[in-house]
Parts: sequence; C-alpha cells; structure tokens
Amino acid sequence: MLRGTVSCTIFALLFCLAGARPSSAADPIRVGAVLPFSGGVELYGQQAKLGLDLAAKDINAAGGILGRPVEVIYADDKTNPDAAAGAMRSLVEKDGAVAVVGPITSRNLNALVPLAESLKTPLLYATNYEGGKCSRYLFSFGAVPNQELGQLLPYMTQSFGNTYFMLGADRVWPHQMFDIAQPLIEKLGGKVVGTKYTLGTETDFSPIIKEVAVSKARVLLFALKGDGMDFIRQADEAGLLKDITVAFLGLSEVDLGIFRGKGQNMVSVVPAVAASGDPAVKAFVARARAAAGNGVAISNYVMTHYNTLIALKAAAEKAGRLDKEAIIDAMAGLVIPSPTGPVTLGQDHHAAMSMFIAKTQGTDLVQVRALGEIVPQPGCRLPGR
Repeated sequence: MLRGTVSCTIFALLFCLAGARPSSAADPIRVGAVLPFSGGVELYGQQAKLGLDLAAKDINAAGGILGRPVEVIYADDKTNPDAAAGAMRSLVEKDGAVAVVGPITSRNLNALVPLAESLKTPLLYATNYEGGKCSRYLFSFGAVPNQELGQLLPYMTQSFGNTYFMLGADRVWPHQMFDIAQPLIEKLGGKVVGTKYTLGTETDFSPIIKEVAVSKARVLLFALKGDGMDFIRQADEAGLLKDITVAFLGLSEVDLGIFRGKGQNMVSVVPAVAASGDPAVKAFVARARAAAGNGVAISNYVMTHYNTLIALKAAAEKAGRLDKEAIIDAMAGLVIPSPTGPVTLGQDHHAAMSMFIAKTQGTDLVQVRALGEIVPQPGCRLPGR
C-alpha cells in the first residue's frame, strides 16, 4: 500500500512499490534489451519493446527504482545467436546494464544463458519456450510446456479428436516442443500420424497441405512463425481447415494480421488475451494501445515483457540495493501483481501465472476458458536445489 490509507490497485502498483517517492535526478539505472528488430520475427521484438517502454514509463512516473530513473537500452539481435551474444556483452560491459531482457527465439536464448552466467547478470526471458533451462542468472516470465502443451492437448483431444499431425519450423523450439508433445498425446490415447518440419524457404505450401490432408489427422499441432505462417491462409483457401482444427503453439494477437481473415477457430493457450472483458486487462490494453498508436496489435508479449521490469523494480527494492546478486536472491520467490492475476517467480526462477484457452474469431483472439494459475514444471532444477 501507499503510505496512508489508500489501497493498491493494479494501476497504483508502481506508486505503492516506490512509496510515491519523487523521481531523482540521479544517473539512470540501465537495463539492456536484446530483441529481434530484424531477421524474420521482428513483430515480437516490437511487442516486447512496447511492454518494456510502458513499464519504464510507469516506473519512472512512480519514482524510479530506489529513487533512480530506469532507462532501457535496446539492441537488435537480428534473430541470430552470434549477434545476440555480441549485443548482450556490449550492453553489460559497455553500457553497464544491471539486467538484460530478451531474447525471443530459443536458439538465441541458448546463446545467452551461458553468457549471462559468465557476466553474472540476470537475464529476464518473457517468451514461451520448451523449458529445461535452470540457471541462477535466468528468470522465465513466459510459459513452459506443462503450462501450454499440458493444457492445450487435453482440450484438443477431448474437443476435436485424437489424431495429430505436427507441423513446425526446422528450429530448436518446434523440435523440442514436438518431442514433448508426442508422449503427452499418446498418454491421452491419441496418435501422431505425421510430422513435418519446414525449411523457412517455402512460399507454396500446397505439397505440405496435401500431406496433412492425406494423413486424415483431426488436429494440426502447429509451431511455425515468421513467413511460414502463410501456410494458414493457403491451407484455409485449399479447404484443409474444414477437416482439421489447428492447435497453435505460441499464437498471439500480433500474428492475426498475417492470416488476412483466414484461419478461424484456431486454438491456443496463452498467458493473456487482449480482448478479455476483465477490467484490469481492458485498462492495461487501453494504455498499451494509446502508447502504440492506432492499428498496432496488443499481445501477451506486451504484458509478459512489462512484467520483467515490474519484477526487477520489486526485487531491487526488496534487496534495498542495486546489486545483481542481491537482486537475484530477492527475485526468487517474488510475487508481483499483473492485470491477469499474481505472477509468482518460484525457486526454479520460472513463473506461476494465469493461463487461458483462446481461439481466433474474426480479427481477434478470444477467451474460451480461464484455466487459473498454472505452476510451471520447467524440467530442470537450479544447481544445489
């Protein structure tokens, strides 16, 4: 609460955390952000930036962190591991970043986790991923497989059928997600009747569409991003989506414009739905839209990246000093409010949070079912725990 009798609301949160202290003229606290602004997944980098800019604005309006303003310094990882590593090293060693937010892709995450360890700098990751990475220096604010696949597959099997075709890009995340999905499908009494990985160079997806159709699968488990998502439009126009329902991993509102009105009733599990009727979510989305300008989609990437800076502020003020190791110690076990409900960072540094089944409807992603808070099972433990 604020000093006095005023209650904390989600939009008074930052004033409550700061004790409504006035901003200081002290040097800013620098936070690095290694995100894709080129290389094929820049839509998600822009969404992440929107969330971080909004959080920094709110934090500074509430007095900053320990009385100092926060400044986010952005670097383009070019969707490339070497570029990501170079960007992070520069942000920490030259710019003095106390923490780094990012990246988006699993491939780049694999490059940054060991670097975060060697630089002894917190890496705040806010994208859904395949799990399996536990490090003192990594904090995950996105969903792991039990929060996403573990909720999506039972719903799809019960609602649409138990035969699956898995289609994804030939990259780390789809391969590992499908490796996790297959035994889950079999445990549910289902069967994987086909698996295909794209090379990223396809423009005509008709051969793959035919392969999926011949399989007679009832559910298409889909893990494609970037240009590969044009598969959805082509599949819809070919009539494939009349006979199969898409279970879309990592779907967000920012993707919907790519489908050009096609791909209705695709299903996903997400940590936030922008079209939610919940007053706190509506207010957050309205503020994000006002910051972004007309025509810019607001997705769960905005909220999860917003949460990274809120957690960093709360941890620094819990620690009482701007020390990386103290911030890490304070962040483990931290609970922060968010528009969708509390987010709890466990001792494994992964986030328990509310999850939602959603589907595409018109030009929106709409909520089908609120799943409540789902505790993560990241598939790893921190050393010594």
